[in-house]
Amino acid sequence: MTESTKKDNIETNNKEKEYLTYKEKKLIRSGNCIYYGNPEDKYLVCYKIISSKQLGSITISDDIIIELLTNNFGKTKLVKQARRENLFKAMDIGTFWLEDALENH
Repeated sequence: MTESTKKDNIETNNKEKEYLTYKEKKLIRSGNCIYYGNPEDKYLVCYKIISSKQLGSITISDDIIIELLTNNFGKTKLVKQARRENLFKAMDIGTFWLEDALENH
C-alpha cells in the first residue's frame, strides 16, 4: 500500500460518521431535537426538548414533545404528537409508535 493510498483510506474513514443507536435505529441530535429512526424508513420520530434542568453537573431534559413523522425524501408530515415529562418516557412512547407504524404501513 502506497503512502497516498493509506492517507486516502484514513481520510475516508474519518469522514464516515458513527451514530448512536437504540434498538438498531439511529439517534441523531440537531440542536434541541433528537431524531430516531433510519433515514431510509417511511417513518421517524422527533423528540423536541422544550426544557431541561441541572442536576449536579448533568443537564436533564424534563419536558419533551414526541412527534411521529412520515419520511418522504426530506419531506415530513406529522402523524402523531404527545408530550412527556422526561426523555425515558418520551423514548418509550416514541419507540412504540415508530415500531407500530413501520410494521403496519
